[in-house]
Amino acid sequence: MIQSTQLRPGMLIKFDGQLFSVFSMMHRTPGNLRGFVQVKMRNLKSGSMIEHRFASEDRVERVALDEQEMEYLYDDGESYYFMNTETYEQIHLLKDLLGDAVDYLIPNLKVNVEFYEGKPISVELPPSVIMTVQETEPGLKGATVSNVTKPATMETGLVVQVPPFVSTGEKIKVSTAEGTYLERA
Repeated sequence: MIQSTQLRPGMLIKFDGQLFSVFSMMHRTPGNLRGFVQVKMRNLKSGSMIEHRFASEDRVERVALDEQEMEYLYDDGESYYFMNTETYEQIHLLKDLLGDAVDYLIPNLKVNVEFYEGKPISVELPPSVIMTVQETEPGLKGATVSNVTKPATMETGLVVQVPPFVSTGEKIKVSTAEGTYLERA
């Protein structure tokens, strides 16, 4: 059992007696109300998407899976290809199965692919990924850390809010849990 705040896109959980793959999660703490985790998840049996709100202190049953370290190779638009780092065997996963994880998949990224009854079902991303800024407004000379941010488009198409001193072509570290800027790489 894990706390609902530890849920991450790609994790597999048992909810209401069925298996679900976490598609996206957002931890919210609105004003003077108690915090909660808004989770969008896919039922692995029916394929339907549902949204559920867990209280921050709720416990969720994480399904035990066989895990193999794999390296992300490339995608062809609909399928994403991974290679087992020990046997060099390749598998492909569909974009629908991966959910928001596709925004963080850069070539040669090592991820843990989870298998349930011998079938690949989800990808567990590392806590952070180093990505290259493809496009952003020009950097400001002498800009220091403040609460002012600007949008930056990463190499995968993900848009992250970054400080004003980050410029196009720079490598930054991005949190895979929340899709936020952490630091320069």
